[in-house]
Amino acid sequence: MKIEIKDNGYKLTYPCEWLYKVIGADKEQLQQAIHQVIQDTSCTITPSNSSKTGKYHCLNLEITVRNEEERNHIYTALKEHPDVKVVL
Repeated sequence: MKIEIKDNGYKLTYPCEWLYKVIGADKEQLQQAIHQVIQDTSCTITPSNSSKTGKYHCLNLEITVRNEEERNHIYTALKEHPDVKVVL
């Protein structure tokens, strides 16, 4: 991923690899939510941290995004999914 720093922000060069951290209560439901959002797009999903009590789990979603619109669409769709608590 190439990031150029500008005066008031950054500029990404697309396509690029992007990492989302997807947090929710159930790992299986999180995986299903991710697949519902990205459908047949190739990606890598890996487990990340879980809370000490096991109430929350985090999955890393690494995917190639073609443009900022696609990157923002995936973020919004994940954030609005009922099985997803937080997207970073």
